[in-house]
Amino acid sequence: MAKKRFTCNSLSLPRGLSRGHDLRLARYRKAPELGPKILFFSGGSALRTFSEVLASYTHNSIHLVTPFDSGGSSAELRRAFAMPAVGDLRARLLSLADDSVTGHPEILALFSHRLTNKNGKVSLEQSLQDLSNGRHPLLKAIAEPMRSLIQSYIAEFRQQMPPSFDLADASVGNLILTGGYLLHNRSLDPIAFLFGQLIKTRGIVRTTTDADLQLEVELENGRIIRGQHRFTGKETAEIDSPIKSMKLSGEADDVDPLNASRVCKETRKLIDSAELLVFPPGSFYSSIIANILPKGVSKAIQKNSAPRVYVPSLGTDLETLGMTLVDQIRVLEGYLPARATNSPGKKPGIDLLLFDSRLLEVSNSQIESIRNNLGVQVIDVDLAKDDLDLNRYDDIKLAEALLALT
Repeated sequence: MAKKRFTCNSLSLPRGLSRGHDLRLARYRKAPELGPKILFFSGGSALRTFSEVLASYTHNSIHLVTPFDSGGSSAELRRAFAMPAVGDLRARLLSLADDSVTGHPEILALFSHRLTNKNGKVSLEQSLQDLSNGRHPLLKAIAEPMRSLIQSYIAEFRQQMPPSFDLADASVGNLILTGGYLLHNRSLDPIAFLFGQLIKTRGIVRTTTDADLQLEVELENGRIIRGQHRFTGKETAEIDSPIKSMKLSGEADDVDPLNASRVCKETRKLIDSAELLVFPPGSFYSSIIANILPKGVSKAIQKNSAPRVYVPSLGTDLETLGMTLVDQIRVLEGYLPARATNSPGKKPGIDLLLFDSRLLEVSNSQIESIRNNLGVQVIDVDLAKDDLDLNRYDDIKLAEALLALT
């Protein structure tokens, strides 16, 4: 017997998933520069290919990414410069970049390049020197004045780089962002803006904060884990107990994580301007919840009356150990502000659940609980790839479903 699909036919959504939707999509594709402002709270890799698809419909999407990665090459930069992670910022900027001939493919090539250690440490240092003095072929391919500007950031990085810094497999884009961060009084927003202009990013990408902070989780068994890479299960052993709570933590004893992580006025304005607030697929705690933690984010979300939609991840997310979909929504709502309404009670932190029951098996009792107990409207629509890959949504279908909700 076919499983009942919980569709949105009875919902009162603004123009959502209704007739005329195809016409609106055609208008978006024809003039994406006039597309809606959809804001995503996410990490770096989960929405990489999706962002490329979304840029075909709107150049006004807003992406707030986490700067708390503590593993891999990000860890090397963070240790050396006491700075936030820039890898997710770089990845999302690149995924939204205009890679056509009307963009700047030569700049994109440089930002995407990684230093290789085929001939050892000397070769790596020579490559960095060639970049900082303008002799590297990838830099020479860039026209002035952009070449000199980028060169100045690389030179700043090289000047402040500790002798022990490991350049092996370093992303040149990360090095440029780091140099810009150091030159701009340890602020990421100016260099993120400039980076986006240089590669003609079709959307806005910012980190929620540029403070040097770490994620810290407490497990149900009482264990405390500090550092994102230690609880995601991607670089170290999997967690052995569900996550109970998460907070931001500073390196130094005199650092107040709440004040240090205060979001800037420009970021609050971006949140306030969004027409749809999306909590998309991605690592539940380290990508989604982490973006809500910096001081000021919750208040900015509360001020915006736009719909809030949760799109749960597919496949295995080790951070949701022991959690049902109901649990995920409860936890997410626990970190989000409720909005006051004229009716008795309060409006839930999440308005809409967007998913495909063929890809994510959820019991009828859970769906009823989400609807009746949590007050969340359920939209069960076709988001599947043609091969019914249970680990991924179809990027085009997901983008068009979200656009329908604006």
